[in-house]
Amino acid sequence: MRFPETDLLENFTLELGRSSEIGLGVALAMMMFAVALGLRPAHFEFFKNSPRVFVAGLVGQLLVLPVLTLALCFLLAPPTSVALGMILIACCPGGNVSNLLVLMARGNAALSVSLTATSSIAAAFITPLAIVFWCGLYPPTASLLTEIEFDRTDFLIQTAIVLALPLVLGMLLAVSLPDLAARIRKPLVLLGGGGLLAIIALGTWKYLEQFLTIGVGLIGLVLLHNACAFLAGNGVARLVRAGRSSSIAITYEVGIQNTGLGIVILLTQLGGLGGAAAVAGLWGIWHIIAGLLLVLIFRASSKRAERV
Repeated sequence: MRFPETDLLENFTLELGRSSEIGLGVALAMMMFAVALGLRPAHFEFFKNSPRVFVAGLVGQLLVLPVLTLALCFLLAPPTSVALGMILIACCPGGNVSNLLVLMARGNAALSVSLTATSSIAAAFITPLAIVFWCGLYPPTASLLTEIEFDRTDFLIQTAIVLALPLVLGMLLAVSLPDLAARIRKPLVLLGGGGLLAIIALGTWKYLEQFLTIGVGLIGLVLLHNACAFLAGNGVARLVRAGRSSSIAITYEVGIQNTGLGIVILLTQLGGLGGAAAVAGLWGIWHIIAGLLLVLIFRASSKRAERV
């Protein structure tokens, strides 16, 4: 597989300014707080009722996808910053858009919501550790983190403050003052999400020419990586003999990643490396397109099954 010129990738960094980085951190913390406000015991009932299927979905997302990503890095040997972006995305939790796509594909929407909620909680504690762990297993990314003077301890502490602390506070508020939590959740989602999108959009516009140059050479890799993610989810579901609707849910939970979280971590904690940012940005666009194409495939297969 051909990649853009290594010098172009490795020498390109995104610099949005300290105020934008702080804004991204605040917006992400707000989103995590809002996620926690919406958590309910019903979101975790699948762990009790269908533990085999539920655990399979989590394993596919938290373990199988990172292992598969690491294998792709060793096999294809992409530029180091690109490999970092691939690993970063693989360590992120599932995105909320997966719930809508599962519903459209006539999958098990309740299972999808349960897995998204659980992975979002896990992300606050596991994602920072996972990034450090998996990057350390691939020599080029391990060396890159050393070159950019990446402080692992500082990274874990700062990321925990941005992710874990708002999550815990939100869960406490949801339990103690559920009515208040319900009232403020939507405004916080809109405010935090709008802030994230605005800052990322401004950064994309600022570096649009570089992104277009780099992105063309990375499209094939992103398509392959995302296809492997969807196939991994489907494979895990088949391995535990999940039903058709549950298999659809697990397929989407592994194939749809929270790329917004990955971009924020990249910009605020990892120096805004251009190749990694391009991978995360392309993933964020393509996984939705691929998810919609899968909706058509799943719905067509449902109609064929109904006629048999």
